[in-house]
Amino acid sequence: MKVAYWPGCVSRGFTPELHGSMAKVAPLLDIELVELDRACCTGAGVIAEHNQELADTLNARTFALAEQVEGADLMMNICSTCQGAQGESQERLDASREYRSHINGTLSKYNLEYRQQLPNKNFLWVLVEELGLDNLRERVKRPLTDLKVGPFYGCYIVRPTDRLGIDDANPRDTYLGLVIEALGGTVIDYAGSHKCCGFPIITMNKEASLKQAGRHLGDAKDADADCLVTPCPLCHLNLDLQQPLAERLAGRQLDMPVLHLPQLVGLALGLEPKDLGLSKHVVKPTSVIDWTTSVVAGVGAGDGGSGW
Repeated sequence: MKVAYWPGCVSRGFTPELHGSMAKVAPLLDIELVELDRACCTGAGVIAEHNQELADTLNARTFALAEQVEGADLMMNICSTCQGAQGESQERLDASREYRSHINGTLSKYNLEYRQQLPNKNFLWVLVEELGLDNLRERVKRPLTDLKVGPFYGCYIVRPTDRLGIDDANPRDTYLGLVIEALGGTVIDYAGSHKCCGFPIITMNKEASLKQAGRHLGDAKDADADCLVTPCPLCHLNLDLQQPLAERLAGRQLDMPVLHLPQLVGLALGLEPKDLGLSKHVVKPTSVIDWTTSVVAGVGAGDGGSGW
């Protein structure tokens, strides 16, 4: 499968372990990544609040670049916030030929045109809808037996359901759980799995943002999760990077590792934890998970787990 690949800003800045782990995982899934290195930020919904036409033009430019990738089956991202922002722009562009022509008029100065040719899907959707869960299971070399994983979707990949194509035929708001199970892990249900991480308000009300993150992390801990997994690097920033501050406001120790989706997939496919950048997290998975009782203990067998 060949995809026009949009890694997003955060995965190449604050969370390079996400971008790096996706590069390691893709060949194991027979996914060819053609990176859209000239693409710009989606605006994360913020630009659209101030200048909708600018946001739509920027995203239409990215779509047009993706359409130039010869032989690409689709456009893929690894950020659910990008998925939401791009989906919102695409909905407006596709709804009005007049508006689309207006935006393309701007893009024509750069010899670009958005033609509605490629679907845009988050890596999570690609795993379920393009690769297929049975295919994924067959590729697992190290089932995540005894690893209890709490899914954390984030806002932009579950709401609004109509725009995101969530329905009975495509229950995309359940896909994280399905992938965890396909990898051999145990899905942990908890109250915050489909709620906002708090990141969108962190610059306006940091205390409220961190309390929100702390509540979700605490709920997952109380549900006996070993870790969380998310398809959104912005959620990762609030849940992992800000976790020490969230602990203070929560008034309790959390110690909850938060994995990027490609990292979790990579572990099950047999990749070394160090190659997936797990040591770069603020909450180191090795510090709070008893890996001797999980399949990941098999990494670097005979060397005491030095793969970390």
